[in-house]
Amino acid sequence: MKNSLIVQKYGGTSVANLERIKNVAKRIAGYRKKGYSLVVVVSALGDTTDGLLKLAHGITSTPSEREIDMLISTGEQVSVALLAMAVHKMGLDAVSFTGAQVGILTDRSHTKARIIDVSSADKIRSELRKNKVVIVAGFQGVNLDQEITTLGRGGSDITAVALAKTLKARVCEIYTDVEGVYTADPRIVKDARKLSRISYEEMLELASLGAQVMQSRSMEVAKKFQVPLHIRSSLNNKEGTIISKEVKAMEEVLVSGVTLNKGEAKVTICDVPDRPGIAACIFKDLAKANINVDMIIQNISRTGYTDVSFTVPLDELGRTRQTMERVVKDVRAKDVIFNSDIAKVSIVGVGMKSHSGVAAKMFETLASKRVNIDMISTSEIKISCVINKKHAEKAVRAIHKAFGLGK
Repeated sequence: MKNSLIVQKYGGTSVANLERIKNVAKRIAGYRKKGYSLVVVVSALGDTTDGLLKLAHGITSTPSEREIDMLISTGEQVSVALLAMAVHKMGLDAVSFTGAQVGILTDRSHTKARIIDVSSADKIRSELRKNKVVIVAGFQGVNLDQEITTLGRGGSDITAVALAKTLKARVCEIYTDVEGVYTADPRIVKDARKLSRISYEEMLELASLGAQVMQSRSMEVAKKFQVPLHIRSSLNNKEGTIISKEVKAMEEVLVSGVTLNKGEAKVTICDVPDRPGIAACIFKDLAKANINVDMIIQNISRTGYTDVSFTVPLDELGRTRQTMERVVKDVRAKDVIFNSDIAKVSIVGVGMKSHSGVAAKMFETLASKRVNIDMISTSEIKISCVINKKHAEKAVRAIHKAFGLGK
């Protein structure tokens, strides 16, 4: 076999209990029987990370991010050790490693660090040459100061993609509790259809817009280095969704999917003096606080003052409030309004590059359901609308139907 190396990633639901861990070990044994070499990346068991965060916030509402990383990185250490034991029980040789042990080197950010390099890939290759299954803790790394870091929600995805790129694997298989990428969340849209193939570009947009199948940063790496991805279920052996570079046939499909994100909040700074440098001042402070800003809208000034609105992740709203208290004083704005009762609904498709009227159709569909649009953002292959959260699921179903995405 020319390239027998496969990187597999198993999410928390795939290893949620001992029975599922044993099932993953059986799957690994099946691949080894076919002659494949395996590097397996594992997330923490089930809701372990959420449980650890709950403990931390039971101590203090503002825990140190360094200590958060020390705490939540332990979840994956449990799962890799248990999976290695389960693989041993199958009669195979396996070895488990933390992110630090295989040299997942990151920047100095805590709770959402970025991978700089995989510095000990030779250690993995050495173990593979001994016919061992190498099991690596996802979601974690170590920085240049030898401090443990974590890679943010869904960080095991980026661990797997980075290892697949570094080790030149034939494919990176992402195992989850769904059978692939769907035209919409099947829990919201009953006739959502599984896609057999989707482009890196589309999947990157879907991931960044709220589709929870893949972490958006992992898609950035996969797209940049053309890492072949296969999203599939760990609960059966069905083919999933292949993520690859765009091919001509993909352009024939107008819209590939509809996403919904209820995890954002809208911030509006009212009556900001309309003068050069104000926007820079506002967003510079947010950047210093390591707060990710998504959509931004600045109204046209008619009286020498303007309003600036933007969205941030809901879990960063507390830090955004603190930052905005200083910013409002610095720029001499009148007030700041926070709204967490919003949702973002989006459509994505490479076919939008060569078709007109897509935005009009989306807006008409929302209007027909009496859904008001607060903010609009577009790119070459996506359109996003911020709406009231109470209309979110109704809006997704209506848009899905309007573009004929059902089975």
